[in-house]
Parts: sequence; C-alpha cells; structure tokens
Amino acid sequence: MTEITGKYADFEGLRGRAIALRREGLSLRQIRDQLKVFNNDMLSRLVQGEPAPEWTKRPKAKDDLRERARELRLQGLTYDQIQVELGCSKSSISLWVRDLPKPEPRYTPEEQRALMREGLTKLRSEQDDRRKATKQAANKEIGELSDRELFVMGVGLYWAEGQKSKPYARRESVIFINSDPDVIHVYLAWLDLLGIAAERLNYRVMIHESADVAAAEQYWADIVQVDASTFQRTTLKRHNPKTVRKNTGDDYRGCLVIRVRQGADLYCRIEGWWKGIATDAATRLG
Repeated sequence: MTEITGKYADFEGLRGRAIALRREGLSLRQIRDQLKVFNNDMLSRLVQGEPAPEWTKRPKAKDDLRERARELRLQGLTYDQIQVELGCSKSSISLWVRDLPKPEPRYTPEEQRALMREGLTKLRSEQDDRRKATKQAANKEIGELSDRELFVMGVGLYWAEGQKSKPYARRESVIFINSDPDVIHVYLAWLDLLGIAAERLNYRVMIHESADVAAAEQYWADIVQVDASTFQRTTLKRHNPKTVRKNTGDDYRGCLVIRVRQGADLYCRIEGWWKGIATDAATRLG
C-alpha cells in the first residue's frame, strides 16, 4: 500500500469524514471541495465501497429504447418493424434483442405473397393517379394553339417523322408515316392550316401481314374521316418467325401513310422553314 504522508496522514479520519459526506448525498466534486482533497486517486480511495448517490448517476439515453425494443420483439415484431417504431438502427436493435427467441412468422408464405401483391397494386394505383393528375395539369397549360404555334409545331413534326430528301437520293415528296392517331390529327390540322386541300391527300396503311388488315384499314379511315375504299393498296410487311414482335394483338393497326400529291414545292418550303427554325435555335445557343 502506498505510504500516506503530509496532509493525508490521518487517512482514516479523513475517510470517515468522506464517507459521512457521501452518505449525506454529496458528489465527489462536493466532497473534494469540502475536504480540500484535490488528488483524484486519493479521493477515490476515501469513498471506496460507498455507492454514488442516485442523482449523480448519468442516465443512459438508450436504456428506454432498449427496453422498448425488447418488448416489441417479444410481441413478434421484426427488426424492420421495430426500426420504424423506434427510429433507431437495426444494428442496435440486433444487439439489444439477440438473446430473445426469434418470433414465429405472422403470415404464411401465401399470405405474405398476397399482402405483397395488394401493396404493389395499391402503389401502382397511387402512381397512376399521380401521373394522371400531372398529365391533366399539363394539358390545361397548353390551352388553345395559335396558328403560328401550330405552324411551327407542324414543321418540326414533319422534319422528325416525314420523308426527307438526301443528297444521294432527291425525293422532294411530302410523305408522312405514323402509328399514333393524335400525331395524325395534328399533322392533318397543319396541312389544313397550310391550305392543302383534302383532295390532294392519298392514304395507305402499312402493316404486318399477320394482322387484321381489313380492320386496320377501317380504323384509319375512321381516324381521317374518309371512306376506306379510297385508300391505296395496303403495304404488307412479311412476318419473320425469328423476330419476337410486341406490336401484336387487337390494338395493333400498323401505320398510316399520308402523301400530298404534287408536293415538290411544299417539300422545299418545309425544308426552308425547318432551316429557319434550326438557325434561330443555334443563334440562341450562342
């Protein structure tokens, strides 16, 4: 034992006073200040064996969480469910409850799959509702098109989807092909804005030979509001059995081909209009 000298020579008397103060509920700091003992090792020896007062014990912030986690585990909750309930990490939960028995599954595999399907159906329904609301709001943002807006849009639409001449194959013909009825309506409205008479338009269906050709012809005739008998001969695409096609079924109607007769001059104007749009866009980009 270390020899006690100097002001700590009366160790037992000092210890008796320290113990008395400890039992009165004083903290080590308070005992230190009262006895003027500033050596931490000595201070600890003076109160050795005496428990600290409850009020001096630092509370453990996670004690309550730990007990609650154990309660929830005993109720059969999973780590994920406990994490949602308490907001703590799964690693902490695992440490706190690892001695407890693993709860029995609350649902059979069939029930779990049914719940997953139900949840997925609900999620997709909510996503569809959000998409629908977004589309409806965007639809209202457009409003009524001005003639110039339709004109510029029609030029861009033709240049994206219509037939274009190439340096190696000059074909100054106005031919437009698409499978979307809405696109067809916009294109026809554009031609009408340009003053192209309906009598100058030829229609033809392009479709795979395995499809219902007659039904497709009638479908497109209804879209453009003409008699199907006025259509030119349908172009049939041969079916390749090695190709896996997704455009099959009753809703497959192929594409509609619209040709403007005597359209060379119109084609040159379209090309010029597009060049003007592209030049202006490049200027804006600097």
